[in-house]
Amino acid sequence: MLRIALVTYDPRPEPSKDADLPVLVAALREAGADAQALWWDDGEVDWAGYDLAVIRSTWDYSWRAAEFVAWAERCGKVTRLANPARVVRWNTDKRYLGELAEAGVPVVPTRYLAPGDPADLPDDHEYVVKPTSGAGARYAARYTPGQHESAVRQLERMHSEGLTAMVQPYMRGIDAGGERALQFFGGRLLHASRKRAVLAPGTAFDAAKVAHPGLEPWTPTPAEHAVAERALAAVPDAPELLYARVDLVDGEDGQPRVMELELVEPNLFLFLHPGSLRPVVETVLRAAR
Repeated sequence: MLRIALVTYDPRPEPSKDADLPVLVAALREAGADAQALWWDDGEVDWAGYDLAVIRSTWDYSWRAAEFVAWAERCGKVTRLANPARVVRWNTDKRYLGELAEAGVPVVPTRYLAPGDPADLPDDHEYVVKPTSGAGARYAARYTPGQHESAVRQLERMHSEGLTAMVQPYMRGIDAGGERALQFFGGRLLHASRKRAVLAPGTAFDAAKVAHPGLEPWTPTPAEHAVAERALAAVPDAPELLYARVDLVDGEDGQPRVMELELVEPNLFLFLHPGSLRPVVETVLRAAR
């Protein structure tokens, strides 16, 4: 019997926000596998006892990025880890957007401000500041040029915690077209979704935010599909990806640009796309074999 670990995190005292996890565990068990949901930082787990460990909802990793990457490397040495540890390391630092841009992939223009760098912020357009390692809009906020002092305070807070900041123009197309998420599984497009803008004007960077407002199914355009494929082709070790999500927004020219790649722990949104459960289960079982 195949043994499959679906890797999550311990959210106590709150209940898990991963609505798909129990459904996926049950479906894999029904298909004949011994599937279990396990916390990534549970020191009692013998990862070598599993044929496959699939990272699913390790949604606390951005607070503990170095520790999480170290776990992925240890786990990947004793069993097959999806996605592989080297992909995890590459994707946990959003400076990969610079590599995608160098490869000719259309991305949201991005500058990076590391601790010690001057607060070189735009003075002629609205912009976003967020960390290179983050999830769920943690420590992310949008600013107008007139809010320079507030943006500087955010930079100071992030730099004091050793975080490198990203500075991007606020993509106004998101207000009309939303953000589209193209989910790939086993190298093929599985489904797509769209959500409204996450960052509302005036929301503090350290305030709680709704990660997926107005989420709905989406049919990607040929241009969106093409940009997503180009982005994934530029990923190191791309053939070894079990899953990938490409988040897109429209640029000033109306063409899709990559906001980010989710190669570590993307929400699959199976609750929104129940027809995708079967191909996900079949692909996971093939990978475990």
